[in-house]
Amino acid sequence: MDKNNNPVVMEVKNLKKYFKIGKKGILKAVDDVSFIIREGETLGLVGESGCGKTTCGRTAIGMYAKTEGSVIYKGKDVHTLSGKEKRVFSKEVQTIFQDPYASLNPRMTVGDIIAEGIDIHGLAKNTKERTEKINDLLKLVGLNKEHANRFVHEFSGGQRQRIGIARALAVEPKFIMCDEPISALDVSIQAQIVNLLMNLQKEMGLTYLFIAHDLSMVKHISDRVAVMYLGVMAELTESKELYKNPLHPYTQALLSAIPIPDPYVERARQRIMLEGDVPSPINPPAGCRFKKRCKYATPRCAEEMPLLKEVGPNHFVACHLY
Repeated sequence: MDKNNNPVVMEVKNLKKYFKIGKKGILKAVDDVSFIIREGETLGLVGESGCGKTTCGRTAIGMYAKTEGSVIYKGKDVHTLSGKEKRVFSKEVQTIFQDPYASLNPRMTVGDIIAEGIDIHGLAKNTKERTEKINDLLKLVGLNKEHANRFVHEFSGGQRQRIGIARALAVEPKFIMCDEPISALDVSIQAQIVNLLMNLQKEMGLTYLFIAHDLSMVKHISDRVAVMYLGVMAELTESKELYKNPLHPYTQALLSAIPIPDPYVERARQRIMLEGDVPSPINPPAGCRFKKRCKYATPRCAEEMPLLKEVGPNHFVACHLY
């Protein structure tokens, strides 16, 4: 189904998030990032650890105050919401966190964890309705109603992440930021969680911002993929297009690291090895931030920061090669 004509739910425009480090240092975690997310789609946000993708996601949904730029959700600025509007936003926009071990309260039963949002927003008229909602949510994520009276430490990592998903769904959200929801799980469980999220999206018409560093998993769930490098956007296009025709040298290197199940193809293809280390995001160098690791770098790359521009239909890249 083509989602390109769906209305825009969130527009992130020239977003910056800086942190002060010491007396003079400024960590530019997110530096002038722009993208849109349409209703019912999944935008995958990928990059190496430390590239700023989680900070970008958290600033986009108002968990962090912005430094500059704007985030418009359904026509309203996320960072100026107050009162009733903020309450509606906190119900409509939920988060599934990376670490199900750290994000769930070990002192609460699973039922109380899931019902926290139901209680805050007054979504159950009485105890019976509250219990029914908890049981329905447990069933929805593949758990049993008997699990409601247990504590988090009694569950495996995959089960805990299912509890985290049920908690996010409890307030009937429209938009979910999935903050590396599979990176702390065993590989065998990761596909189960991704399939669950995809099924829930179809059933409930959800919109996702899916943050991850594993490009192979992002391929299955995302309609479009945005690649970040050191606080800036390197490439943004539809998922199939990115995997078929990666343009940015950084994206090409990331994709070359994904193993292919066919041993003949795997043996024949060439892995792109990146030279050097990721520069520090504290007072980053001028010009292109990828220049010291790029075999195509020119003198222009050292002086001028490449802007994200459309080089094909819905295919944006920030590179002087294009």
